[in-house]
Amino acid sequence: MHNHPSGDPTPSRADIEMTKEIIETGKRLGIAVHDHIIIGRKGHSSMKGLLLI
Repeated sequence: MHNHPSGDPTPSRADIEMTKEIIETGKRLGIAVHDHIIIGRKGHSSMKGLLLI
């Protein structure tokens, strides 16, 4: 989970790429990543809910 100071909770390309890297690294360590939530003034986004992971 992290915030976007801009207020827009839409995942950026960098957010998506980093999340995929974290998921792959987690798999090698036996750690599951269930979601990546982005918080902004305008609400929140769930990468799982957006089918990005």
